[in-house]
Amino acid sequence: MSDPLAHACSLLHSVFGFAAFRPGQEEIVRAVLAGENVLAVMPTGSGKSLCYQLPAIARPGLTVVVSPLIALMRDQVRMLLAAGIAAGSLNSSNEPSENSRVLRLLRDRELRLLYVAPERLARPDTLEMLAESHVALMAIDEAHCVSQWGHDFRPEYLTLGSLARQIGGRLQTLALTATADAPTRRDIVEKLFAAPPRIFVRSFDRPNLRLAFKAKERSTQQVVSFVRAHEGESGIVYCASRRKVEELAATLAASGHRARPYHAGLDNPVRKANQDAFQQEDGLVMTATVAFGMGIDKPDVRFVCHADLPSNVEAYYQEIGRAGRDGLPADTLTLYSLGDMQLRRQQIEQSDSSDERKRIERQRLNALLALAEAPRCRRQTLLAYFGEKSQPCGNCDLCREGVELFDGTIEAQKAMSAILRTGERFGVEHLIAILVGDRTENVGKFNHDRLPTFGVGKDRKPSEWRSIFRQLSATGLIEQDLAEHGRWWVTDQGRRVLKGLERIELRKVALGTAKASKARSKAEVSTALESDADAALLKALKSLRTKLAVAQNVPAYVVFSDRTLVELATHRPTSLRAMREIHGVGDAKLERYGAAFLELVQNHAAAAAASA
Repeated sequence: MSDPLAHACSLLHSVFGFAAFRPGQEEIVRAVLAGENVLAVMPTGSGKSLCYQLPAIARPGLTVVVSPLIALMRDQVRMLLAAGIAAGSLNSSNEPSENSRVLRLLRDRELRLLYVAPERLARPDTLEMLAESHVALMAIDEAHCVSQWGHDFRPEYLTLGSLARQIGGRLQTLALTATADAPTRRDIVEKLFAAPPRIFVRSFDRPNLRLAFKAKERSTQQVVSFVRAHEGESGIVYCASRRKVEELAATLAASGHRARPYHAGLDNPVRKANQDAFQQEDGLVMTATVAFGMGIDKPDVRFVCHADLPSNVEAYYQEIGRAGRDGLPADTLTLYSLGDMQLRRQQIEQSDSSDERKRIERQRLNALLALAEAPRCRRQTLLAYFGEKSQPCGNCDLCREGVELFDGTIEAQKAMSAILRTGERFGVEHLIAILVGDRTENVGKFNHDRLPTFGVGKDRKPSEWRSIFRQLSATGLIEQDLAEHGRWWVTDQGRRVLKGLERIELRKVALGTAKASKARSKAEVSTALESDADAALLKALKSLRTKLAVAQNVPAYVVFSDRTLVELATHRPTSLRAMREIHGVGDAKLERYGAAFLELVQNHAAAAAASA
């Protein structure tokens, strides 16, 4: 009997154009091929989809992929078709001709992968059709949606376990997610599996992503400067409101950048056109609410910027994970302020969630605030949240630019004294005015210039005090009462510091500049190329890719990924046989695109030789 994994490895190369598995993929594929039920927790960009796509073509039967995202269905089907795999989806956005194609392939038992939303799967006609279609595997993507403790709970996911049994009795199940802590994993196992599955939890580390947080100063200018440092690269700027999405898109466009907005309030044709442009074109910046990006497999997003604080660590991790999915260096920046912290807390308290759910959401937000004000390597702090230990990464702002700690006990005591002496009734700007000795109208109105704390912090700038208040909030020494205009109060832990029973270390503003950091990032990316001639060839290859993608109305990465183009520009193959060894060039893509790209490489080489 032949080895199923050996056959799968052969298909990995001939169909997908990959020389080897990514870390963590092989053992999951092996378990699926052995017929085991599996829960796989893998970081965004680690290749989760291959864990069901490869088994789907390596053995008989149909694989049903459950996804809540039409965009993901559409993109993955396009990529599979480009690789010569019989795949399709059933969803409301399909043209009638596409639905007819999919149904015909189903009837003829030729379809290998079928993508459906949970709502579509629950329809009686869909269940009846699939019960007769020899379904071998149900792959449930975004499996954390089944858990009320997950960050993106969707009630319709609760029915998937029973639906799987209706389709095929003991139908093999593979559940996949990028973010699931221990309580969420327990929920997934309980609700999706009839018996305990094999569980694989891969490292959450994405070493190619540079992590950075900065306090808001002039936030719009900070975003513009960050995008300017990535001129010509594709990226996403996330905003907390639709209005800010549109304002930032307009500001970036006025600054000479190609930027488009995306949010649920836009007319559907506009929203779709903007998304299609982002997928087909190079160097486009999308300003968006977090509704954008889920299910988008664009591998060459070079940066993600949060113009506002995300809702929690899981959301932050998932959103920055949309950068650098090709494994090449990518940059992230998160801007935050006390106002952002207050808004996120207010959203939790005003939600209709249960008290227990709110408690968990508070913990998750506090973990994000601790990451924002971290005194050490950010990657260590982030991975520790997911239960991993690591060494300093050398690829975050704190490692790269330096951070200096100081004994902040006296400053903390001054800040908390101002809070208590004003009756725990005022917001941060009023408290800072008292500390620096600024006789504002309100300070005079309440006679707070007569307090012992008036002016005791005048040795520090207001911006420094804002950082101190953020850190005291992030470490739980002070909290805001959101029901009363954001007034601050001192916690029990804070009172221990105030009484001198405990001390606290705070961090100074990070040293260095964003410009210096970016120069290093550019150098890292350039290591993928060997000369200026390669860079010129890469530009020409991207232009050809864009032309083909627009002509075929598919995302650019469906033709070839950035990594494939970089390898073409570096190795400059002289034949189709040599081109076959380039990453991402499978048999179907070689037949469809090989001649055009090979001709461009050869013409470039001839021109270079003629000018030498």
